[in-house]
Amino acid sequence: MRRNAEIASLLEAYADRLEAQGVDYKHRTYRRAAESIRDAPEDVADLAAEGPEGVQRLDDVGESISKKVVEAVETGTFEQLEDSREEFPVEMAELTSVEGVGPKTVGDLYRALDVRDLDDLERAAREGEIRAVSGFGEKTERNILDGVEFARQSQGRQLLGDARPVGEAALAFFEAIPEAGRCELAGSLRRWKPTIGDVDVLVGSDDREAVVDAFTDWAEADEVIEAGSDKASVRSNGQRVDLRVVAPQEFGSALQYFSGSKAHNIRFRNYAIERGYKVNEYGIFDVSELEDLDSGQRVGERVAGETEDGMYEALDLPPIPPELREDRGEIDAAASGDLPDLLAPGEVRGDLHVHTDWSDGTLSVEEMVAAAAEFGHEFVCIADHATGPGMVGGVGLDDEALREQLTEIRAVADDADIEVFAGVEANVAADGTVSVGDDLLADLDCVVASPHSGLDGDGTDRLVAAVEHPEVDVLGHPSGRLINQRAGLELDVEAVARAAADHGTALEVNSNPHRLDLWGSAVKQAVEAGATVAIDTDAHAPPEYGNVRYGVHTARRGWAETDDVLNARDAAGVRAFLD
Repeated sequence: MRRNAEIASLLEAYADRLEAQGVDYKHRTYRRAAESIRDAPEDVADLAAEGPEGVQRLDDVGESISKKVVEAVETGTFEQLEDSREEFPVEMAELTSVEGVGPKTVGDLYRALDVRDLDDLERAAREGEIRAVSGFGEKTERNILDGVEFARQSQGRQLLGDARPVGEAALAFFEAIPEAGRCELAGSLRRWKPTIGDVDVLVGSDDREAVVDAFTDWAEADEVIEAGSDKASVRSNGQRVDLRVVAPQEFGSALQYFSGSKAHNIRFRNYAIERGYKVNEYGIFDVSELEDLDSGQRVGERVAGETEDGMYEALDLPPIPPELREDRGEIDAAASGDLPDLLAPGEVRGDLHVHTDWSDGTLSVEEMVAAAAEFGHEFVCIADHATGPGMVGGVGLDDEALREQLTEIRAVADDADIEVFAGVEANVAADGTVSVGDDLLADLDCVVASPHSGLDGDGTDRLVAAVEHPEVDVLGHPSGRLINQRAGLELDVEAVARAAADHGTALEVNSNPHRLDLWGSAVKQAVEAGATVAIDTDAHAPPEYGNVRYGVHTARRGWAETDDVLNARDAAGVRAFLD
């Protein structure tokens, strides 16, 4: 729920400031409460309407925090957070977007160097001031400087997982307005790109002003940025939402025009020109008999535009799915009848990468299995973290603990309504070795091997070694990237994919919106090399099962068909692959 996420974010912002100011333990209490609120099935606003006692029904939310939650629901913030912002005037989110800079680092650099924002951080790193601070050094300073550049590049782009719910809320709003006819998301959000600039919404209506007026009164709009006769922009949950209202008979052409990437639209336009047609947001026009093609946007005989599919069909092309509209050969493939039969939403039948409270998940094995069944999965694999590089805070399990867990997983599986695979998420070290003993790996049903440390430089040889390991079934989040936070490993995707295909190892499309790793173009290289992909959520709590849709659409961006996806098979088919 979006309101739950907003309140959780406020508590997390306060936790960051407590940690930065050196307040022991208390920040962890706020983080646990934030996690509980974000994952709660109830609307926190409804609980807050009952007062602090209602909010306290949630796990890990005590009396003090519940009062802050009620205040935040009523006012949009709470007093202690605002006091902290005045006492500790740093741009926390901006600074912690730099890889390796956490709240404690922010606090240290603020106290030592008065670093308050990204500009201050960059200046301090360039002038060699950070290395002189106790606990830092030249290497840390250099890494921070490199991270600042990456953080600047990512600013202004929101995660797909944050932007999509905002867009869908706007879409639901317009669908309920009588004056609005057809409505659809457009732009990069409709193509399911990993990051989004603005949320674009297109509406077809004969009463444009009424639609705009309703939009500017939208309850979810925190601010009206601008409004005109047929377009408007608001800010909702920190995300800019742009509305464009068009004539109903031009809705299809506008949708096609505003959904494609710039490169796709240029290619499509040139394809039309070669055949005597003019393409724009108002339709497709036959201009084969005209000498002056620049005399207006609607010149010639209009042959398409009411529907989006009709825009392609007018040029004897099958409709091209939005995810493919990136100018990666999709128009030529459409012309030759070679468009892929893309994996469809709903075809993923289970999840092969799920965590429990044995490592860093929130629920027990039995509870995560039950939640998978409730979600509609036919199978699930429990793959908790093994010890190894990159595992901090004691969340990784050694071989002895993994054997204890294996016994529990088998017991749960005996009584479960769905197929349960016993697995592990092992760590791939810098030399490609896997952090679990081979004898134990052989006893597990599914081994996911993932890199978690040393995530810079070329990781091709490291990952090839991992996929060639005879017991590794899935290479998890191969690059280790975190979108807008760290770039992850550089890799020759084709080389890794060829090795995976040769050794029967699947490559993961991690559906966590912070990862989406592999990404669309890499999925395309993987399936072209003959590799199998696995779409997993890396879920640490039941609500994260729903992230599978981000993985599905990422795979579609990579031209993946149903047969390319391991967990689009039934449980018996998955077990055959794993065996």
